[in-house]
Amino acid sequence: MTTTHLSMSTVTYETAARVVDAGLRIAAAVGVRAVVTVADPAMAMVAFGRADGATPHSVETSRRKAATAASTRKPTSAIAPDLAVALEHGTGGMLTSVKGGVPLVFDDVHIGGVGIAGGRPDQDAEIAIALLEELGANTEVAR
Repeated sequence: MTTTHLSMSTVTYETAARVVDAGLRIAAAVGVRAVVTVADPAMAMVAFGRADGATPHSVETSRRKAATAASTRKPTSAIAPDLAVALEHGTGGMLTSVKGGVPLVFDDVHIGGVGIAGGRPDQDAEIAIALLEELGANTEVAR
C-alpha cells in the first residue's frame, strides 16, 4: 500500500513565544544582547525576538541557526567541517554550521529548532543549552 501522507509534530506559537522570552532573559543574564528564533521542522519561523541593541546581522544568523537545527534535527555545531561550506552554498545560505542552533525536542518528539545569535558562537551554544534545560526540553540532542 502506498503512503499518501505523513503527519509531523510542530511547535506551537505559545511554546515558541515562551522559548523566545526565556532565551532573551538567559542571554541578558550573561551580558549578551541576543536574537532568538524558533522554527518549525519545515524551517518556517514561528517566533522571533531581538534584544534592544542586538547587532543587525544576528537577526539573520539566528534564523539560519533555527532553520538548520529544525530541519536536520541536529545542533548546528554537529555539521561536519568538511560539509559546512558545501551546506551553506548548496542551500543558498539558508543553513549554517555556526554554533548556537539546537533542535527543540520534548518527550522524544522533535518539534522544531532554536537559534541563538548575538554572542560568540560558543556563548550562543551555551545559552541554547541553558534554555533547553530551563524549559525541560531534551538536551542530549543538542550536544
